[in-house]
Amino acid sequence: MNEAMQQDLAEYYRVPPDLVGSIISENHAGESRFFRFGSATICYGRCQAGPNTKIAGAHLYDASRDVRLKGYEVRCPFDPSEVIDNLRKERYVRAMSSAGTGIVRNALLLKAYYAVRELLPISVRSVFQKVYFTGWRELRFPHWPVDFTVDTLHEYFLCLLMEANGVQRMPFIWFWPEGTRSCLVMTHDVETAVGRDFTPQLMDLDDSRGIIASFQVVPENRYEIPDDYVQEIRTRGFEFNIHDLNHDGCLFREREEFLRRAAKINKYVRKYQARGFRSGAMYRNQEWYDAFEFSYDMSVPSVAHLEPQRGGCCTVMPYFIGKVLELPLTATQDYSLFHILNDYSLDLWKKQLALIGEKHGLMSFTAHPDYLIEQRARNIYEALLDYLGQMISREKIWMALPGDVDRWWRARSQMRLVSQGNAWVIEGPEKDRARVAYAVRDRGRLTYELPDLKTAQACRIRFRSTSEPYSSPQV
Repeated sequence: MNEAMQQDLAEYYRVPPDLVGSIISENHAGESRFFRFGSATICYGRCQAGPNTKIAGAHLYDASRDVRLKGYEVRCPFDPSEVIDNLRKERYVRAMSSAGTGIVRNALLLKAYYAVRELLPISVRSVFQKVYFTGWRELRFPHWPVDFTVDTLHEYFLCLLMEANGVQRMPFIWFWPEGTRSCLVMTHDVETAVGRDFTPQLMDLDDSRGIIASFQVVPENRYEIPDDYVQEIRTRGFEFNIHDLNHDGCLFREREEFLRRAAKINKYVRKYQARGFRSGAMYRNQEWYDAFEFSYDMSVPSVAHLEPQRGGCCTVMPYFIGKVLELPLTATQDYSLFHILNDYSLDLWKKQLALIGEKHGLMSFTAHPDYLIEQRARNIYEALLDYLGQMISREKIWMALPGDVDRWWRARSQMRLVSQGNAWVIEGPEKDRARVAYAVRDRGRLTYELPDLKTAQACRIRFRSTSEPYSSPQV
């Protein structure tokens, strides 16, 4: 019995574990590889059947063909929990690189680039970066511009288990507080003294649209961090976090040096009483996060086609890496949009917001004060703020600081559903902010129902999952 996947579903949806049912992973062995589950969902892990494929391309074996419903069980030719962990932890990236689909990272060239990076104007840097990113549009996995394979797999298997057990409606604890549809987080990484000095003006821009944000500051070598600078950020209701150690691109290069730097980062976390962290240039190694003392991290993109380190966690929901909560970056960085794609419009951001909203996920942005000083970029950012303000009001989205999301997700992880007569009630911390929702089987999809507490009648808001309908497995 796959107790790990049972636990994954219970954690993701906060459903009572005894209602989830059983998944049996049959005879999965050998090396991990790429395969499909359905027509469009690419997975990576050990799978019983099909050819051994190391490239996430076309003509992958479809493992959904070998899923069986037997009694109250779902029998599967792979371990769904293993696949989900492989995707979240980006364990598939090495296989893609060894198959020739990744860019070879030359440590000496990288070190040389970061040694002179701050001396190069943006126009010169962007030339080198465009060469580096040549061919990114041909990458088939993760899916651009947002990847939510992990979220789709949770939907698939909850729906399969509901079918196996003859369940039409499954109660669960809704993802966000007060029944909000999705969550929006704005963050600002401060890379230089120029960006630091622009911080008050950027706070004015955010404030004028009702947007709250966190500022991530480099604690060593880049610029001074006056006490009144930190105090102003916090006094105005913004959040102060740590951004790397010195932003030289070397944090995760070698284990012993990483541990030395992690100890210094932890010292700054304590000094500034910061709870959040983002690494420089989104470099990361999730297997090493146990050395950190911060509460949450924001260094893993959903899809990283335009980041120096390829990969992505393939989800738009927060998830735990040991004791650290990961808040994935789900929207393209402002620098990449302006200087890699040469796109000074809201089109890509609007598309990403719509896709994330369909999954009720975390809409997370980072916009650098360093790159918003130039008027053209600032105009686009102000247009984004206007659009976000309208969307928050129109679509009932939770605008939150990342620290608020961290506190909520940790509280939700301790909540549980309890049956009281014919009703379900929530127990645990912050239970008054939580809402009971229902996952409903609807022609091979999940439809989410959430009671609308603002009306006197028992009206329900219906949210349709975006996962494709699956073919009912053989019994």
